[in-house]
Amino acid sequence: MSRAARIPRLEAAAAVTLGLALTLVFFYAPIDADQGFVQKIFYLHVPLAIVTLGGFLAGGVLAALCLGTGDREWDLRSYVAIHLSLILSLPVLATGAIWARAAWGHWWVWSEPTLVSFLIVFLLFCCYQPLRFAIEDPELQARAASVFAVLGGAFVPLNFIAVRLAQPLTHPRVLSATGGAMPGAMRLTFLVSLAAMLLVFLSLFRLEAARKAAARELKRIRRERHARAAVA
Repeated sequence: MSRAARIPRLEAAAAVTLGLALTLVFFYAPIDADQGFVQKIFYLHVPLAIVTLGGFLAGGVLAALCLGTGDREWDLRSYVAIHLSLILSLPVLATGAIWARAAWGHWWVWSEPTLVSFLIVFLLFCCYQPLRFAIEDPELQARAASVFAVLGGAFVPLNFIAVRLAQPLTHPRVLSATGGAMPGAMRLTFLVSLAAMLLVFLSLFRLEAARKAAARELKRIRRERHARAAVA
């Protein structure tokens, strides 16, 4: 089978898993006795938040590979991971606000460490883009962006640990020793939704990375052509 024929497999898996997740959310998972139908936003909000934070962390790991090898391809992949995570952060914050309004009666609760910590991570990485594109030299840009991404990526697990230790905590804990209290139908729906969000992220990552790599190669070819034309 040709490479072109293999490309859609990941995207197809993402579409199928996402469709399965939506089916489970609306037709299989039970309606929460306390929060009612609005609780189903949990199956979008929490998987998106996990995948988004994982994307920021992956951006840091890829940036470390760039610094270690000097290969700018790792920098490109780091940029794409962080760029996608910044985009996905917006629906995470939006769905979180909707859920908070329904559950707590407020769009935002500043005393809740989980909410505030995610906002801090988001705002931290919002500085990545201006820093990156303020530097014109490609090599210096890659190094500076990679250093920032490594530091920001290291902040994600440290921030997560700090939140886990914080008290009081109003926000529900999904990944915990007591997380098994979730009914089986809810747990299955959550895991399928998490897999769907991960596959969607990986699909978008591959497509965006390929597009960025093609654009970079096109710029290199144009620079070489202009250089040869100037010499001639």
